[in-house]
Amino acid sequence: MGEGMRDRALRVMEECACIAEMSEEPGRITRLYLTPPMHSVHEYLRDRMEMLGMRVRVDAAGNLRGLWEPRGYRQQRLVIGSHLDTVPNAGAYDGVLGVVIALEWIVLAQEMSLSIPIEVIGFSEEEGVRYGVPFLGSTAVAGCFDRRLLDLRDRDGKSLEQAIRDFGLDPGAIDQAKIDNDVIGFVEVHIEQGPELEEGDLGVAAVTDIVGQTRGTLTFTGHANHAGTTPMHHRRDALAAAAEWISIVEDIALRTEALVATVGRVFIQPNAVNVIPSVVEVSLDCRHADDSIRSLAVGELITRGRDIASRRGIATDWSVLANHPAVPMDRQLTALMVDAMSAAGLAAKTMTSGAGHDAMVMARRVPATMLFLRSPGGISHDPCESVLVEDIEASLHVARKFLERLASSVG
Repeated sequence: MGEGMRDRALRVMEECACIAEMSEEPGRITRLYLTPPMHSVHEYLRDRMEMLGMRVRVDAAGNLRGLWEPRGYRQQRLVIGSHLDTVPNAGAYDGVLGVVIALEWIVLAQEMSLSIPIEVIGFSEEEGVRYGVPFLGSTAVAGCFDRRLLDLRDRDGKSLEQAIRDFGLDPGAIDQAKIDNDVIGFVEVHIEQGPELEEGDLGVAAVTDIVGQTRGTLTFTGHANHAGTTPMHHRRDALAAAAEWISIVEDIALRTEALVATVGRVFIQPNAVNVIPSVVEVSLDCRHADDSIRSLAVGELITRGRDIASRRGIATDWSVLANHPAVPMDRQLTALMVDAMSAAGLAAKTMTSGAGHDAMVMARRVPATMLFLRSPGGISHDPCESVLVEDIEASLHVARKFLERLASSVG
């Protein structure tokens, strides 16, 4: 492959490793929305962007945005980016890789004397960990931020509005984060977070669709009582009901082709060893490429939860946190990506993404596409998450070919 690309790929890995040190927890990568380590990430990337001659700003939703404008540039620009937040105890590449590698796209564009401006965005929030709602950063950029979200509170009781203020930003200006109409399209480079590429011994793939997903919370409300003196037949145990329901979530997912459903978080009150649990909140994350199948599965799970509660003499309440339909990527941009892969001497692999990404939100506003890199072991959202330098190198060759084709297509 081309001269210098491997060195650039190694630089990408080094920069991801450096950013991984900017964490809320020593020895673990945890960087939630608008927490202090995000200031460090912004400072680090701002320096890198300014060295590339980019104009840098942070919008009111906390998104880091750098714009490179070549001499004699066209009006419309390409937008490239991904997210900077993480799940608790994360890996070093989910999201961050796509922002760091986007800066290498800038280097390529400068070397090619590309006349297309490029904006790089490090989205402030995608994972939905701190406030339970994902894609806060890209939602603001896409112009579909619901201001009622400002009333959300984290586990410490701090509102989203206050978190924005504490970060030094003005929540009243969130509408100004909306991207304008002078955009050719959006590209997100991301690790696959699954095993398909590795199983096919492939390094990269173009994404054609992103599955739909539902996130919500089912609350079981029973009665607290003494664990030693309350007979089993007198109990209104919210946790026992929740446990029964969790097993049904797994069973329905196993019986429905291509459906994935996960209970990843449980809150228990009063959470004491000698007290029967009175209230249990259980999360649900349900995904499928067919929205009708996903909706039917979620509906069945809610019904089964209510049946369990009724039989046990307790109450239930279902609350939807997010409901995102399946999103196709832009056909023209994806075709350019596939053609670029072939031109780079790589297999023209396409696939559906089982994970949600900022690209699915940006697609509401502008044409969007994605490029996946292999995830060794299929591991993500874990400290063992990794990426291969040769796959980063391959992706940079695809980037060059993509930029060449994009420049030709926009004339």
